[in-house]
Amino acid sequence: MKEWDVLVIGAGAAGCFSAIKASENFKQARIAILERSSKPLAKVKISGGGRCNVTNVISEPGELSTHYPRGERFLKKAFYQFTSSDMKAWLESKDVPLKLYPDGCYFPVSNDSQTIIDCFLNELKKKEVQLLLNQRVELIKKTDSGLFEVQTPDGTYYSKTVIVTTGGQPKVSGFELLKEFNLKIVPPVPSLFTFNMPNEPIKELMGIVQESALVKIIGEKWASNGPLLITHWGMSGPAVLKSSAFGARIFESKGYQSQIAVNWTGEENQESVRGVINEFIKSNKLVVNTPLYTIKSRLWVYLVDKAGIPNQFKCSELTLKHRNKLLEILVNDVYSMEGKTTFKEEFVTAGGVDLNEINVQTMESKKVPGLFFAGEILDIDGVTGGFNFQAAWTTAAIAGKNVLENR
Repeated sequence: MKEWDVLVIGAGAAGCFSAIKASENFKQARIAILERSSKPLAKVKISGGGRCNVTNVISEPGELSTHYPRGERFLKKAFYQFTSSDMKAWLESKDVPLKLYPDGCYFPVSNDSQTIIDCFLNELKKKEVQLLLNQRVELIKKTDSGLFEVQTPDGTYYSKTVIVTTGGQPKVSGFELLKEFNLKIVPPVPSLFTFNMPNEPIKELMGIVQESALVKIIGEKWASNGPLLITHWGMSGPAVLKSSAFGARIFESKGYQSQIAVNWTGEENQESVRGVINEFIKSNKLVVNTPLYTIKSRLWVYLVDKAGIPNQFKCSELTLKHRNKLLEILVNDVYSMEGKTTFKEEFVTAGGVDLNEINVQTMESKKVPGLFFAGEILDIDGVTGGFNFQAAWTTAAIAGKNVLENR
């Protein structure tokens, strides 16, 4: 019978990194990773358009944690152990230099996700961690001897400890392999998706970006700010993606049918915009030729038309009715969302193992000693910008540091 000290279930970002960190902290440990497919780190490969946005420049735990719709308080504590600056330093110590982009995202200088994959695989090989592919885990249970028994179609493995890193699951049934442990699972729903607007003419402006827009679900108090991209199916971009993440469960409850309000000025309020319009009407230029708030000309023409202002009108000719309608369009422009589309190849879910089940200092199950978790299998998800990877690195590093402590 082959017995391991640590078995990691899943060779994704969290799985590989937790195995590496375990091998760094427990140099004599016998460690193996069981991966159901033939390709480890598959999501790393496609992330960031194949470039891999490994983390974000924000490293202060309090500020970093605000980028997680689920898991903010849990991660705020975890980031004090391992934050984005720690991940950057670790990669650079392995000769993987990173480049910082204006949006705060870090990518490898190579602009190739394979660089990250090669780094991880080289570390696993160097530390003699066994990577066992095509091993689909069907059941994990704890034996009377205290060992974990891990069953696959090809055989049974035994280990002192297990780190589960199987990623986000689209359905509760994806957590079936944990059924022996009676853990609370938060039902998963999609996060990070774009808005389908099949009946909205704004789709004809596809490709236009408004650099600062505020997006909200009508009837909800919160809103998301950032660039907004008009697409051939509706709307995307950071403002929309953040809205989909923070409103994941609201959208799901509404069947992805919602009224969306856009403030094209960013975070300006009605009184501020009214003052700008009052100055605007002093001009004798044509309204359609005089965009406000750095709105792109084609989008401005569309908004002016939506406000019912004739193309030949000069700014000075706007009636009070025109001004009020333009004000409304600029700060509270309403669209009908009728469905969602997955953002690129990204697949992120809200839901997973309830964080109340997990000791944040170790990533160990509170109910099952020796059972650890890391990555998206937990009820943690972030917005775009390297935040989901950072949650994986952090939880994996903590699990790897503690997996064999006092054992």
